[in-house]
This record gives sequence, structure tokens and C-alpha cells, in this order.
Amino acid sequence: MMEQPISAVDLFCGIGGLSYGLKQAGIKIKAGFDFDNKCKYAYETNCKAPFIHEDITNIKKEDIVKFYKEEDIKILLGCAPCQPFSTYTLNGDKQKDQRWQLLYEFTRLIKETQPDIISMENVPNLLNFKKEPVFENFVNELKEEGYFVWHQIVYSPDYGIPQKRKRLILLASKKGKITLINPTHTKENYVTVREAIGQLEALDSGESSSKDFIHKASKLSDKNLQRLKQSVQGGSWKDWDEDLKLECHKKESGKTYGSVYGRMKWDEPSPTMTTFCTGIGNGRFGHPEQDRAISLREAGILQSFPLEYKFASNSENFKFTQVSKQIGNAVPPRLGEVIGLSIIKHLEEIEDGKK
Repeated sequence: MMEQPISAVDLFCGIGGLSYGLKQAGIKIKAGFDFDNKCKYAYETNCKAPFIHEDITNIKKEDIVKFYKEEDIKILLGCAPCQPFSTYTLNGDKQKDQRWQLLYEFTRLIKETQPDIISMENVPNLLNFKKEPVFENFVNELKEEGYFVWHQIVYSPDYGIPQKRKRLILLASKKGKITLINPTHTKENYVTVREAIGQLEALDSGESSSKDFIHKASKLSDKNLQRLKQSVQGGSWKDWDEDLKLECHKKESGKTYGSVYGRMKWDEPSPTMTTFCTGIGNGRFGHPEQDRAISLREAGILQSFPLEYKFASNSENFKFTQVSKQIGNAVPPRLGEVIGLSIIKHLEEIEDGKK
């Protein structure tokens, strides 16, 4: 058991998925920074830490170090927005999207604050960013600063997350070699969609639960409702009547969009949650049985947010698309917990080695 206090500051904190996970692991969360002030309520309510509304380019050393005590083991978390490294934008014009440079801002703050431990999470395609070796530069600069660096692409179901999400995880420590803990699940006991959301109240398209306003499904058009009614679990638009098929499906290129408007499978982890995961036109986000897209609450649970996580203060004070985007952008809390447990295990091993 660590006697020295462990404290973390979370840059790009969003609604708190990563912070909440580390908190569940037993790490003290001192503050979260993010440029989107709409994340403030969810972050502060669930993570019990102050939310600082600021763009990372304006954050200085003193803004961060004031949250640490001298005796703390200091952790700095930095999961920069992943859209510039996604499959959709990887081959785009970098002049149109400068967000990939946020990783360099994170590097700047690491150099200025010199935390003991660093964690970063992003999309695997960050490794393939051809316009500039962003990730390679980041790793090399960490090593120059005296950090032991570990990174790997992690398959979320291996750690009990009910979602087929692959993420690039990096851990770095000045205290010695650090790695992620071993997987906690195998294909035989992956958490499925049924196990995650099968117990939730049934809803119709556009309906909201009277017991939980976040358990709300988007309203489908009549045509999309007909399409979903003809869809089967894991199927595609090929299951529909001809008059329901879109023109793009009839082209050769349309064959690659088999998951769009599709239903999830009950007995597998879900597809990767995105910012559009509560609509059916952007992926396999149809409920396995009910004639609707998954609800906001279901999307949150599939991201491994607990059922009681508060995304908004009340039913009058939230916007559906805003919360959907926040959930899709979040780091799964369970992944945050795994990162936290890995950090604690690392520190305990270092401590034991000194005895």
C-alpha cells in the first residue's frame, strides 16, 4: 500500500471519463482542464474536482503545479482530441485541422511541470500520421526528459469494456519501467451488449424514460423506422426491401457501408461508440431488439460509465446531441481505472524494490 499521496491533473478532461476511472482506482484527482465549458457540470459532479475552463495553448506551468503538494507523486494526464488522427481525417489537409498540434502543447507542459508519471490515450491511427511523425516525436521528447516510456494498442473488451474499441495507450514514468496491467477478460467472458444494457427499460423511438431522462432515444423518421424494423442483429441494408435501400447502397462503393443503419448483436461487445452513436445513420447503433437507436444512457454504459453517472443536472437543462458528443468523445472510465491500477502497481513495485 502506497503511503505517499498520488495526485493527478487531467488535461483535455471532457466530462471526466479518465479522471473518474483513476479516482475509482484510488488516485486523487486534483483538477481537470478543458476548453469546452459545457463539460463542467458532469466533470465536477462526478469527479469531485474543479473544472478549469481553458484552452491548452493558454495553460502555463503555474496553472498546473499549484494543484500538487510537494510530497505528491505527480501524474499528468493528456488525452488530446482524436479527430485529427481518425480514419476520416488522416489523409486530409493538415492546414484545415491543427488539432494534432495539441500533442506538442502537452509536450510543452510536461517539460515545464516535470510530472513523475504521464498517461496519454488516443486512436491507433496516431501511429500512422504521415504528415508529421507526431507520436514518434512525442515519445522521443519524453525519453530525452528522462522518462521510461511504454505504449501499446489496447482492445477494450480485454479489460471488461463492452465495446470493440481499440485505443493507443501510453504510460511514462521517471521512476522506472511501467506497463499496463494484464488483461482482465478473454473472448470467453467479454462483457456483452446484453450484459451491459439488457436490463434497461424498453423504449420506443423518440421516447424518454420517466425514471431517467438520460435514458432517451432519438426520434427516427418513418423511413428509418421501417429500415430498422427489417434489420436483424449484425445484418445490413441487404436485409431490407428494395424500396428502402439508399441510392448509395446500390453503387459498388456502397458495399463497404454494411454496418450503417444496422442493429447491434446482443451477445458480443458493441461497436465503438462515436459522437454520433445515438443515431442509426452513422454505424451499427440500432438496439438489438427494440425499434430504435440506442439511448444516451445505453451509450454511456457501453462506454463503461456507471448507471448513476450524471451527464446533466435536469431534463430541461441538457441537449441530446451535446451529451451524445460528450459521451462519444470520452475516455471509457473503466480504461481510466485500468490505467490508474497500472500506475499504482508500478509505484508499489518501485517502493518494494527499495525495501
